Amino acid sequence: MPTERITQDTLDSILALQIVVAWAGEGACDPKRLDWWRTDLIDEYGGGDLFRRLLPKTHSWASLETVRQAAIALDRRKRSEMARPDHVCTLFFWGFSVDEQLAERLAFHKRSREQPRDTLKQIPVDIYKPFSQAEFKIAIEIPNQKVEFKVVPSGREVLGEMLKALDERAKKLASALLPLPQDDSYPMPFYRLEEN
Repeated sequence: MPTERITQDTLDSILALQIVVAWAGEGACDPKRLDWWRTDLIDEYGGGDLFRRLLPKTHSWASLETVRQAAIALDRRKRSEMARPDHVCTLFFWGFSVDEQLAERLAFHKRSREQPRDTLKQIPVDIYKPFSQAEFKIAIEIPNQKVEFKVVPSGREVLGEMLKALDERAKKLASALLPLPQDDSYPMPFYRLEEN
């Protein structure tokens, strides 16, 4: 069966949400953000400085790629606690075909040497400014819509029909992070894939 190619705009929309959530989830920065993963990979005086010295031409993309990988790793760890970890869809796990296309698209951007804020205009907040929880909430919420979910041991299972449009599904998964948890645990919103 041939792999369905996803449009560049759709891939960019998903990447933008992944990047902003990965950035917001950092906790080793000062001041810390949501503290979902113990990284500081983007900030100018943290990991961003290291990447700038190591990779002067691609440092911006390298830091975004690395913080995205930190989020993917935690997502994978949380999914591994589920009975069927590959039978869900999360913001950071779409299945092999989609995940591969997202990685290829990110690699394309990295090779272009354009700045992320110039290329991924879909990023809803300025990730190079101080973190504002209020701005983050506005960036990921779907106006006039509350995403329904039930809390289960592995995360937040999004209720209702899974949207076919991948960019819309990504928005709904990101919006299901709200309300933000009171502790520093990543709530991992997910759709359960239907059995065939």
